[in-house]
Amino acid sequence: MTSVKQVQVTFDCADPERVARFWCEVLGYVVPPPPEEFAGWDDFHRAQPPEKRGAWFVAMDPTGVGPRLYFQRVPEGKVVKNRVHLDVRVATGLVGEERLAVLEAECARLIPLGATRGKLLLADEENESCLNMQDIEGNEFCLD
Repeated sequence: MTSVKQVQVTFDCADPERVARFWCEVLGYVVPPPPEEFAGWDDFHRAQPPEKRGAWFVAMDPTGVGPRLYFQRVPEGKVVKNRVHLDVRVATGLVGEERLAVLEAECARLIPLGATRGKLLLADEENESCLNMQDIEGNEFCLD
């Protein structure tokens, strides 16, 4: 039996490059270089047939540890809550007021990038506090 070596997370969205660049800022990811024969991504997109221009974009962890994020254009908008979401682990190991302060600071950093703040879920007997958020196209994620 073969084991999985890598995981890619795919986002359906209206504007792949915009959403990819948002997630680069959130996670410290980078946009990979374009194919060798192109000076930049704009040149690559211009070389595509009109219906394919801007159809997808990628964000990747510069260390190669985190999963590659792939953003693909789809015609329909988001209708219901995500069944899968990312937890952005900004407060791992922290508890109480220290954890809340880190969650709030990260939220404050992401809102000017286009994120939307959701509900703060306070710690209970089983879970630490986390903060629900949405990216620039309404995809849910948590600051954890």
